[in-house]
Amino acid sequence: MDFLLQVKIGALVGLLLLTLFFGFIPARVKCFRDTRGTADNHRTVLSLISCFAGGVFLAACFLDIIPDYLSDIKAELDARSVETSFPLAEFIMAAGFFMVLILERVVLNCREMRGAREETAPLLADNRSGHGHGAGADLEGSGHHVHVDFQAHSPFRSFMLFLSLSLHSVFEGLAIGLQKTDSKVLEICIAILVHKSIIVFSLSVKLVQSAVRPLWVAAYIGVFALMSPIGIAIGISVMEARLAAGALIQAVLEGLAAGTFIYITFLEILPHELNSPGKQLLKVLFILLGFSVMAGLTLWD
Repeated sequence: MDFLLQVKIGALVGLLLLTLFFGFIPARVKCFRDTRGTADNHRTVLSLISCFAGGVFLAACFLDIIPDYLSDIKAELDARSVETSFPLAEFIMAAGFFMVLILERVVLNCREMRGAREETAPLLADNRSGHGHGAGADLEGSGHHVHVDFQAHSPFRSFMLFLSLSLHSVFEGLAIGLQKTDSKVLEICIAILVHKSIIVFSLSVKLVQSAVRPLWVAAYIGVFALMSPIGIAIGISVMEARLAAGALIQAVLEGLAAGTFIYITFLEILPHELNSPGKQLLKVLFILLGFSVMAGLTLWD
């Protein structure tokens, strides 16, 4: 087993364990179950860390993933003597962007259509808690880019909605699995780890505060934690298969992953945080800090 493969497997295991760790912290720490007083502090801290993650993703997108992808796809098209005036490389990135967007919107639309025909009762809430209503109702405006109302839907629909939120994590992991150097693997892994930790932590806080049953909390966190490792495994499999068209397949998958990173950065993290009121300059500072850290790592490499 070569060193690069060992690093990728280490990233796979590390992402899985750390995502589970950050996801289960709110379920085990009592203070996160209290929705009075501390909610604003939690929201502010998570918002600033999310801004840092946005800067990290911005740098990973423009300084690592897109340049590497454009170089690889150009080399493959040149090797196959493919000449076209159509911007094929950019089209593949756009396909990755729209693929994630469409998948998420389809699931959300199905949820809305079914929700219109059924009563919106707190089927997931545990009646042992007195603050089950209302705690999850403000989830969409809670300061995190998590667009799920766990209170108003059946367990199956909420699970499907959560699964749609996790879909792009597969392509995040794919970006790791397709890298050719250990330094690139570590840089992108850091970006994904920061982003996933924020999402899983904030989701877990809201689930706990909404009195969702522990079994469902574990299911949501477990599925979300598995998504990126699955993407890494797919990327490793493509590179290790050494198919005749393997390099071209790898380049196309890199383009789809790049489109996913663009989606996460510009439609999830940055718009949500910058459109939320309060501490705007501090948020911009954290975005610049995240970008600078990744730019420094790229320059050092």
